[in-house]
Amino acid sequence: MIGIACDHGGYELKLEIIKYLEKKGLEYKDFGCNGESVDYPHYARKVGQAILDGECDKGILVCGTGFGMSIVANKFKGIRCAPCYDEETAKQAKEHSNVNVLALPAAYLSTSKAIQIMRVWVASEFLGGRYSERLQMIADVEKENMK
Repeated sequence: MIGIACDHGGYELKLEIIKYLEKKGLEYKDFGCNGESVDYPHYARKVGQAILDGECDKGILVCGTGFGMSIVANKFKGIRCAPCYDEETAKQAKEHSNVNVLALPAAYLSTSKAIQIMRVWVASEFLGGRYSERLQMIADVEKENMK
């Protein structure tokens, strides 16, 4: 299950991503917004909480740059969110860092490019090995610093 949310800057792209997910038969839950002017932290928080609660196993956040949403998502223990601007960064984000939340920058991507990035991210697999050791290091930092 993919949790998806946006702010007003990412609303139109979110709608296109949802169309793609439906076309491909991928399950998702839409956490908003509905196009109104909003503060993005509320919506990134909804997806982060849904992942922590087990309601979703991954997420997609859409805002103007992808930065704000990713900062909020990364405040949740166990969330690894990265803004991706092309297919290669999406692939490496999943393969090397097992990114479980993708942030897309609506202001910098065409719809087709954003969907291609999302497709690559969804299809990519975590490589494990030395990358697992690094994820354990990240988990150790979380344990020390996230109460």
